[in-house]
Amino acid sequence: MAGKEKPMIITDKNQMRTWTRSMRSQGKTISLVPTMGFLHDGHLSLVQEAHKHAQLVVVSIYVNPAQFAPSEDLSTYPSDFDGDIRKLMAVPGGIDVVFHPHNLYDYGVESDLDRGANGGGSGGRAADSCLEESGSEHETWVRVERLEKGMCGRSRPVFFRGVATIVTKLFNIVEPDVAVFGKKDYQQWRVIRRMVRDLDFSINIVGSEIMRDADGLAMSSRNVRLSPEERQKALSINRSLSKAKSAAERGELNCKRLKNLVVEEIEEAGGRLDYAEIVEQESLEVVEEIKSPVVMLVAAWFGKVRLIDNMEISI
Repeated sequence: MAGKEKPMIITDKNQMRTWTRSMRSQGKTISLVPTMGFLHDGHLSLVQEAHKHAQLVVVSIYVNPAQFAPSEDLSTYPSDFDGDIRKLMAVPGGIDVVFHPHNLYDYGVESDLDRGANGGGSGGRAADSCLEESGSEHETWVRVERLEKGMCGRSRPVFFRGVATIVTKLFNIVEPDVAVFGKKDYQQWRVIRRMVRDLDFSINIVGSEIMRDADGLAMSSRNVRLSPEERQKALSINRSLSKAKSAAERGELNCKRLKNLVVEEIEEAGGRLDYAEIVEQESLEVVEEIKSPVVMLVAAWFGKVRLIDNMEISI
């Protein structure tokens, strides 16, 4: 498809599956780019990457309630569907389908998600996620038990359970040959790769490099919620990671000292650190000294916005 053509918009999961199987019967290959919408240039780079791996490209736009705890920012997550379509149409090569379902946890029993209400559906117990809080009858979860622990999994304990489950659902509905994920969400990318390996999905998982704004801030849909002052402070994340990477390349291989460089820079800028870790790239095991390829990962709060970033080091 050439750019500027409006893609097919599919909202029904059975229609999505029918389209995919029709294309497959014609010998076409399909790439999937899962997103939660409010697209920026980082997402669009994933679409461009998807074109390199298959003949057809599907972009899903779905804000997944199962990966948000009730205390998190599901209700304020930004959305601009019409703007997303315009941006996707401008990508060279365009895209073929936007899969934009209303509720992928709808099994014919109305929940608060369908009514547009909040809360009251957890049966008297504390709800783990916004999905359970809504009263959904969904009860089957996919977990990648070791890789989901630590880092984002420590501060957001339902997050990777929700991610792995919704990605599994998308894979079963769209049936792609390839799926493209951004490496800004490094732990998520590794979790999905491990899930695909362990469950024998016949899908190639491609990791696309982090896209940054001109000032170095990693592109994120949440950046729009930063005040100008908070954005300036948030530049300390990339600055600190770059400083630590340079130190490692000059021979500083002690991870505690490298992490201290990151922590001090972010805290001096006014950020509130969630975590800073240096881990082995594939296993995500914490290392004390760099002896093989590692990745430095950071999550920090600036005001009410939590940002993540990372930088790989291969010495």
